[in-house]
Amino acid sequence: MGVIPMKHAYTKKDRDKAVILAIVRRFGPISRVAIQSMTQYRPSTVSEYVRELIEEGLVYESGRSDNPLGRKRILLRVNEAHSFLVAMEFDAETIRAAVLDLQPKVVTMLTRPVDLEGGVDGVLDQLVSAAHQVIHDSGKDPARLRSIAFADPGLVDRRRGVSVMCALLDFWQCVPLRQRFEAEFAVPFLLEGNTRAKGVAERALGAGGMADDMVYVDYSTGIGAAVFSEGRMVRGHNESAGELGHTRVAENGPACKCGSFGCLEAIAGVQALGTRLRRAVEEGSSSKAIALAGGLEKVTGWTVLEAARQGDKLSSSLVENVGNHLGLGIANLVNLFNPALVVLGKNLAAAGPDLLQQIERIVRRQALPSATEKLEFRYGTLGDEAALLGAGLLVLDEMFAIPALKPPRFMVESEANLVVNE
Repeated sequence: MGVIPMKHAYTKKDRDKAVILAIVRRFGPISRVAIQSMTQYRPSTVSEYVRELIEEGLVYESGRSDNPLGRKRILLRVNEAHSFLVAMEFDAETIRAAVLDLQPKVVTMLTRPVDLEGGVDGVLDQLVSAAHQVIHDSGKDPARLRSIAFADPGLVDRRRGVSVMCALLDFWQCVPLRQRFEAEFAVPFLLEGNTRAKGVAERALGAGGMADDMVYVDYSTGIGAAVFSEGRMVRGHNESAGELGHTRVAENGPACKCGSFGCLEAIAGVQALGTRLRRAVEEGSSSKAIALAGGLEKVTGWTVLEAARQGDKLSSSLVENVGNHLGLGIANLVNLFNPALVVLGKNLAAAGPDLLQQIERIVRRQALPSATEKLEFRYGTLGDEAALLGAGLLVLDEMFAIPALKPPRFMVESEANLVVNE
């Protein structure tokens, strides 16, 4: 079924209306006069197409301009409540689903623990159930659903809508997500990796400030990177660019779930961090993290980050080790892609500003001076909603894309027949 509702326009009018709608989304609130100036369409054409877009409910008049001189212009905006999206993500612990408007903004969001015992079919059933539930909770008319956007924890084949594999979930391989969701909801489906979705959201709505050259580092159940170069996301030949967590940083390091040894994720990931503290306590050390978690068996890497922020010595030592390895991995990214900005996922901010400063020092020490000149480092500002918003943004970019003008099929077929007959 695909995501873009109209990749090609078969008439010039349809294409011109799509251009106007895209301009209103990108630059609104905007006047008809400004649209005419940008498009060079005739004023009568702009007026006619804007009227039709208003009648269709896609655009509305939002007031008048506040210019001090001259006539006050009526301003136009995209009607963000015209329809809605469902955005979803999951990992080894949690399912998140949200209803988004066309801004996108979260209207309703739910979080559920994921049960992995049922394998692929069991997880798919839980995901579909969560999508139905969040639509119900939002009070929205299901007929207004435009698309479903999904942020997957593993490697994905976006074109086929298939989750290829996930190092954290060994059974999650070749999962036909698009097929299942489009059959269930009868709307277009977009699939993206969750790290890239978070990177898109941070760049457009968070700490990224729409930087053209940016690296986003995702520290969650895994470690990944979303790389933007000259405003475009770097994907790679098989969509596997940015697998920072599976770069090797130790010669004789621990085994990683990907099947290799010494990977950054196995040494410095959040699960490794929690395991190291529990092991240290079992060997006689003490830590504030135990009280924070409510027992040693409940300690996670997130507990260790929070305990480090509160000054716990053992946690601080372990987090410093994580920072050293992350700094080395990010230094390699800086040398390879020369970003102007490095954004670390908001999860890491739990450790406080010292970790960010430590990583910055290591990167500046290890990367080339020319690559670190004017390089900025920031924590992300978006929390649990980041991947949902990023997936939603990707859907909206395609929904509002300006279609290519394509002749009607009968004209193409007629021309082909003429060639054959000649």
